[in-house]
Amino acid sequence: MTTYDLTTVGEGQIRLTVDKGERLSACRSLRLTPAGSEANVAGVLSQLGRRTAWASVLPGGDLPMRFIQEYSSVGVDLSHVVRVPEGRMALYFMEPGDPPMPARVTYDRLHTPFREVQLDTLDWDALLDTRVLFVTGITAALTENTAAMITHAVTEAAARGVKVALDVNYRSLLWSPERAREVLEPLLSKVSILFCSRPDAIKVFGLEGDGPAVNEELRRRYSLDHVVSTDSTHGVYYSGLEGTEVFAVHPVAVTDRPGAGDSFVAGTLHGYLSESVLKGITYGLQTSKYALTHHGDLTRISASELEIPTSTDIIR
Repeated sequence: MTTYDLTTVGEGQIRLTVDKGERLSACRSLRLTPAGSEANVAGVLSQLGRRTAWASVLPGGDLPMRFIQEYSSVGVDLSHVVRVPEGRMALYFMEPGDPPMPARVTYDRLHTPFREVQLDTLDWDALLDTRVLFVTGITAALTENTAAMITHAVTEAAARGVKVALDVNYRSLLWSPERAREVLEPLLSKVSILFCSRPDAIKVFGLEGDGPAVNEELRRRYSLDHVVSTDSTHGVYYSGLEGTEVFAVHPVAVTDRPGAGDSFVAGTLHGYLSESVLKGITYGLQTSKYALTHHGDLTRISASELEIPTSTDIIR
């Protein structure tokens, strides 16, 4: 038996959010919440009864401690986080926006210790004692070092028979579509389940078509077991070993948007770990809707309130 159901690695951040109706340049207060796509996924899965671990490099100080408290409080194993005495915490600022003004993100995450990560910084024997390794394009985008680390992690996982889940999660403020494709495309032969939105597939992989067509082409082109594609409120698309399916998305009132996509991924991976991605997508649609109802990148849920089973038995 493996130590973990899912392990992941990424950069810990603190999000500072402007009050609705304010602009960053003139605001008088900011809401502070820990953030990190990979940590969010691990945190939701932990609350659904999965054994998860998140690894990174964090400096000392109050902000990293606030981050650690957030994710350890829901059961994520942070024992593989490397602490260094010097450095700064990654930050990002968010203006929520209201139509016609879109939400706006300002990153302040240069010169953090994690950006200098080396392949031997983390304990890969411990982190790959898992059923699934989860990685994102966000972390690969940060520096040459982090791109090399993600490539190493995926390659080692595949060599050890560990399933790999990749969320493309393209961020135009971090890298170009061409660079994203250069780094991520060689990894796809080692990926079991790919999360890639229709807009990201168009930008990064040069695909064209409607949601189902783009989703199926991703699966066919890269011979993937499972491909899950979101498309805003237009739908969620699946193609893979369980067939093809389109899921309707039902909009809900939005209190705070960041973290909802990570909650969807986590719910889907909960199903994947129980041998049904299709069932997982229904969980993901539940968790993502719940994520939109409260503040914070980490969605705080319980399996019982969403009637999501925590059993690791195969869902029949």
